[in-house]
Amino acid sequence: MPVPGLGPYDDSNIFARILRGEIPCKRVYEDLWALAFHDINPQAPTHVLVIPKGRYVSVADFAASASDAEIAGFVRAVGKVAQDLGLEAPGYRILANMGDHAGQEVPHFHVHLFGGRSLGPMLARS
Repeated sequence: MPVPGLGPYDDSNIFARILRGEIPCKRVYEDLWALAFHDINPQAPTHVLVIPKGRYVSVADFAASASDAEIAGFVRAVGKVAQDLGLEAPGYRILANMGDHAGQEVPHFHVHLFGGRSLGPMLARS
């Protein structure tokens, strides 16, 4: 589904290619609904991406188009990955960028899990 400001899903994006097995990844977790893998340019000691296996460009697209089972499965996968990586007790950050203003680099809905150290304020104070 085309998303205002993002456009239709692009099957050639890097995450689509990872899901098809065309590009390797350092896998952390996989189930029917989601794939989690280490970011190739980590911004924290732990930096993992969690992507739904469906063709969604944004959280709005995912919320509107994914089945209830896909949504629940994805959210559960994010929680399981955080717990499996030992991030629950010390704390962690979940970040999802949507569109140009947020710096979304890959047009496939995904969340970043950051942890392993104190992450400071969410946004730079001006």
